[in-house]
Amino acid sequence: MTASKIALPKVVSHEEWQKSRQELLAKEKKLTRALDALAAERRRLPMVPVEDDYAFTGPEGEASLIDLFHGRRQLIVYCAMLEPGAAPCMGCSMVMDNVGHNLSHVNARDTTFVFTSPAPQNEIIALQKRMGWNAPWYTDHGRRFADAFDAGKGFAVNVFIRDDEDRIYRTYFTTDRGGELFDTNFRLLDLTPYGRQEGWEDSPEGWPQTPPYEWWRLHDEYGT
Repeated sequence: MTASKIALPKVVSHEEWQKSRQELLAKEKKLTRALDALAAERRRLPMVPVEDDYAFTGPEGEASLIDLFHGRRQLIVYCAMLEPGAAPCMGCSMVMDNVGHNLSHVNARDTTFVFTSPAPQNEIIALQKRMGWNAPWYTDHGRRFADAFDAGKGFAVNVFIRDDEDRIYRTYFTTDRGGELFDTNFRLLDLTPYGRQEGWEDSPEGWPQTPPYEWWRLHDEYGT
């Protein structure tokens, strides 16, 4: 049995490649301007007051929603999928990998980023130690916060702002593929000929593709 040939992009001259690249570049610049316009519209969204109180536990003890701001003006909360006693979500774990260990740049703009989950702190801390994560991660008691802010049984990203009297307002929400804004790994793969190599992508015939989700692993579970 002969091995099948590896599918590769078409080979062309440097001039033809340059022409195709310039055509794509024009589309990329147009998309960048469109994303800038969308961000400007997002900044002009109205806000809604947060009326209820929510209880959390962090590594330093009990905390309220205002405590999660850590004295800053803005707060981003990623409701991650980690139930008590359950295995971690591969997608949320990739987000945590990509958030990294240093949020100083976000903090420098008067903004705090935290994770929440229903899992107790001992399980959260054990997973953080295993995976090398240290972003702030709080236990959401009874998943009241997740249920109130549209995480359902999945994940959600919510943004809040506080005024001078510490009144809290919700300004933004996203979920599903909106969470990809945290996934640098997808952005890197999108630059390559094979892309993410998932079956839903529009790729040339013969490109390697597998179902989404199935290939995702905790970063210490991939083979060499």
